[in-house]
Amino acid sequence: MSAVVDTWRKVAGRQSDVVDRLAGLESAVQAADGRLEPGLVADARGVVDRAGARLKLSGEHTVVALAGGTGSGKSSLFNALSGLDLAPVGVRRPTTSWALACSWGPDGAGELLDWLGIPPRHQISRMGALDESTTDRDLRGLVLLDLPDHDSTEVAHHVEVDRLVQVADVLVWVLDPQKYADAAVHDRFLRPLSSHSEVMLVVLNHVDELAPDRVDACLTDVRRLLKLDGLADVPLIATSAARGDGMPELRQALVDRVAQKRYARERLAADIRATAERLAAHTGAAQPGDIQATARGDLLDACADAAGVPVVVKAIESTTMLRAKQATGWPVTKWLSRFKPDPLRRLHLDSSTGRERSLATTDAAALRVSRTSIPPASSVQRVRVDGAVRSVADDVTVGMPQPWAASVRRASVSRLDDFTDALDTAVGGTDLGVSKDPAWWSAVRVLQWILFFAALAGALWLAALAFFAYLRLPEPGSLDWNGFPVPTLLLLGGVIAGLLVAAASRFAARISARRRAHRASVRLRAAIEGVTDAYVVAPMQREIDAYLQCRDGLAVALRR
Repeated sequence: MSAVVDTWRKVAGRQSDVVDRLAGLESAVQAADGRLEPGLVADARGVVDRAGARLKLSGEHTVVALAGGTGSGKSSLFNALSGLDLAPVGVRRPTTSWALACSWGPDGAGELLDWLGIPPRHQISRMGALDESTTDRDLRGLVLLDLPDHDSTEVAHHVEVDRLVQVADVLVWVLDPQKYADAAVHDRFLRPLSSHSEVMLVVLNHVDELAPDRVDACLTDVRRLLKLDGLADVPLIATSAARGDGMPELRQALVDRVAQKRYARERLAADIRATAERLAAHTGAAQPGDIQATARGDLLDACADAAGVPVVVKAIESTTMLRAKQATGWPVTKWLSRFKPDPLRRLHLDSSTGRERSLATTDAAALRVSRTSIPPASSVQRVRVDGAVRSVADDVTVGMPQPWAASVRRASVSRLDDFTDALDTAVGGTDLGVSKDPAWWSAVRVLQWILFFAALAGALWLAALAFFAYLRLPEPGSLDWNGFPVPTLLLLGGVIAGLLVAAASRFAARISARRRAHRASVRLRAAIEGVTDAYVVAPMQREIDAYLQCRDGLAVALRR
């Protein structure tokens, strides 16, 4: 876009702010597309396209359009101003739907006239018909258009008038003393163009048909109607092409506007301002709320609950305790724990190896590949998620106009169909930290087996002594330690120490299980946060960014 803006600026001039205004409007239109009413956006885009195209064309020419109804005498004024008998004059409506153009200056305005859509056979170069004279020199750069009658019964005439009224730099409305109050011109053109007063002139023609004492009264009434149209400051000139009344004033008004070479920019600025005001009426100047500072925490809590994070965290703690008992328990009794089900295996979460996924870019099909056995969200949990989403959307759209607030709300639920699968995949793809056993488990396992074999050795030793005593055989030598038989010490010490180690290990395992569950909870919530941001927060943020872009662009276009 910067290259286009540079092109506009080269033609419009560095001192003109119309380029910045147009760039602001274009930015606003881009953001409003698909969010505001399509017809409004289409009209605004048309203004941007027309203004951009006009800026690329010659800034040395000023396009002045003579517009009026049947019998207003605009063709007579056209001939009088050009000094040539070019336009057909009469009460009969013209048979052509094309405007007639006359340009002043040796260089012509061919490219500009082509853009205006004036056929070559309807283009006349004032310098081509006569050599430039002193009286013509001050009109150099003028492109004068004689438009079809706006009240013609021909649809093509209406289309041509509407099209050229949109692109002319200066509009001269020619009124007839008998029909100056006609609603056709006031309702269709003058009142809707009240914001374009700086680029308009109004001419009351045929004053020669009025009694001298009626001219001022007629002008006063025309001024009254113009004031009602919002055009109180528009210059009003009384003319008679037949008698020459007011022609010097009209010609001088055109000379002044051509000499200043700013009316093309003034017309564009007026178009941009009027369009920006229409968009601003549907956009406002609200400051959206910050998603991070809203009820986003409640949303994450609701999503974590719906995704079964509490269930998984509890399962991790239970599984850790179960596996710790199997690893560090007393060998004589720990085998009984193998009959207890592993909570993580039941949830299909026992093989987590830290596989990370890019949840923001994973498509819906891939999200359904890895499914866990976590119980689906209950109706209460789903309602809580929906309520939390609505709460965030409501918080960030406070003060925003209805169309924009609605777009944020639509975005907040735009991806909820895949949200549940994404949450499940996030849980299934998170490293829960249970794939490796703590090192102290192995050390305790070795110690337990040592104690077990010590107790077993003591038991076998005592059994051997009992066997010899039963058969009345000579007993083998007995060993004592501080007065206590070694076999008995081995048996009782192995059993008691094994039970004490198992009890201490269970206490340590409970602390370890809680820590492991907490770490897993943090990782799971981070994964849930990533999914929530990708599927709920990010779509809303894009709409908020679009609103800010539109709001700021309109501020530039309106120079607030």
